[in-house]
Amino acid sequence: MRFLTHRRRFADLSEQEVLALAISSEEDDARIYRSYAARLRETYPGSAAVFDGMASEEDRHRAALIDLHRTRFGETIPLIRREHVAGYFARRPVWLAKTLTLAQIRSEAATMESTAEQFYRRAAKRSQDAATRKLLGDLAAAEAGHQTSAGKLERDHLTNETRAQENQAAQRRFILTWVQPGLAGLMDGSVSTLAPIFATAFATQDTWTTFLVGLAASVGAGISMGFTEAASDDGEVSGRGSPIKRGLASGIMTTVGGLGHALPYLIPDFWIATTVAILVVVAELWAIAWIQNRFMETPFFRAAFQVVLGGALVFAAGVLIGSG
Repeated sequence: MRFLTHRRRFADLSEQEVLALAISSEEDDARIYRSYAARLRETYPGSAAVFDGMASEEDRHRAALIDLHRTRFGETIPLIRREHVAGYFARRPVWLAKTLTLAQIRSEAATMESTAEQFYRRAAKRSQDAATRKLLGDLAAAEAGHQTSAGKLERDHLTNETRAQENQAAQRRFILTWVQPGLAGLMDGSVSTLAPIFATAFATQDTWTTFLVGLAASVGAGISMGFTEAASDDGEVSGRGSPIKRGLASGIMTTVGGLGHALPYLIPDFWIATTVAILVVVAELWAIAWIQNRFMETPFFRAAFQVVLGGALVFAAGVLIGSG
């Protein structure tokens, strides 16, 4: 409760303070839109132009609100911001994150405008003062106008061709950053661990020992693949995105690929565990073929033949070594 005492209730604000709060909110939103535009400008120039326009729209609304304040209350605008008011709508600090996709940025901008409009309308309904009620209604209408203006800006700057190009660029970045390293990791984890896991299984016929070997092989391969991917390319020139993201995708999927056929050896019965592990291997190899077909545009049967053939050879090698 002590924390709340340092914040004003929205219901206790004067008309001048409500107007000052609206002015500072418009200024903050303009800065957020400009940060989005700066982030998108190189890769998505059409969307960057939309956010530049939305920032300019916020500037015009702020200027109109300042003129209204000057007319009603004079030149001195009280210093009051969102964080000073309990219950006032807040902006999630997502614009600080460097990992937002184009779709996430577009969605967040739409949420910003909608949230502001809804808040002003609710506040207007609760107000008993006619002048304050009118002011809040005007602010709600202004926010609704922002959404209309944003739609016009998108129509002006984002033609169907431009939008298609940006969506294609976003899809390509997603594939290069997440799918490609993850697929490489899944293939490595699923195939490279076959030999040590099944060699241990048939050599010892001890499910717990086999599980420990599989766990060690999977985790070790995941760490190795993750660091290798992250260190191989910083993504600046190649456009493959953050090395940390790629390293995580590769490392995690490598570990998952190996654990898939190591976990069945938690089953005490050797032959049941081995049967389940073989079924998991088949499912993993078909999943790899499907991902190659879905995201890498590799013909499904060619991908399936390559993956299944490679997996079968490694599996056979493990069984032969273990049986010998």
